[in-house]
Parts: sequence; structure tokens; C-alpha cells
Amino acid sequence: MTKRELDHHLELVQQLEDERELLASLLVAAGPRAQRLDGMPHAHCAADPVGYLAVEIADMREIISRREAAVARSEGAVAAYIQTIEDSQTRMIFRLRFIHGMSWKEVAAAVGGRNTESGVKNTCYRYIARGGPARMGRPPKQRGGE
Repeated sequence: MTKRELDHHLELVQQLEDERELLASLLVAAGPRAQRLDGMPHAHCAADPVGYLAVEIADMREIISRREAAVARSEGAVAAYIQTIEDSQTRMIFRLRFIHGMSWKEVAAAVGGRNTESGVKNTCYRYIARGGPARMGRPPKQRGGE
């Protein structure tokens, strides 16, 4: 699996999270509102803001449904790749980053043991650069005239 494929999956996960947050805010906006108790008459406009929000909510639910399906398809391949990682710490780094969508800083904190943001990121990218499970622990391949 390439860095590009892993990053694409991570983007899908993050987009899904953003869309779920947007849906939650739409649901709050469409909820009951407090009445103004100032005793003044209120002008009722012909617009239906709750109706407009209902349409947006339905659209957002459809978008989320499609995104969840795309994430599930992508996650199957990513999870299978991660399961091939022999080193448990490297496997955990990959799971936290690409399955759970954590930032590098969150991954470093979760892994613990004096791991830094750059340290866990380098572990991940070195693993990918070495060609994954078949090359872990071996020096990088020599190219042509080197």
C-alpha cells in the first residue's frame, strides 16, 4: 500500500467526521427555539427556515451515507495492510493514524514512551518507504548507479 492510498483513506475519514459535525449543527439549528417574551407583536415572514434546514439535513444524511460506504470500502484494504505489519508498535501507529484518524501529535501521546510527533511520523513513512512488510528491518533498495 502506498502513502498516497493511506492518505486518501485518511482524507475520507476526516471528511466523514466533518460532515457528521455539520449534520449535528444543522440538527441543532432546526430544533425548537426559545420564544421572545418582550410583549411586542412579531411579524411572521413567509419563509420556512426549518423547512429549508430539513432539506439540508436530508441531503447531508445522504452525503454521509455515501461517505460511510466509501470509508468502509477503503478501510477494508487499509486494515488488511495494517494486519501484515509485524512490529506491534508500528502496527499501532498505523491503526491510530489511518483507521482512527488521529493527528500525529495524538498518535505520539497514545503510543507513549517518549515518542514524539515527528518520531511516529518518521516510523510510519520509513516503513512505507522500505516497501512494507517484506522490507521492514532491511536497508533500502539500492538504485541503478548508486
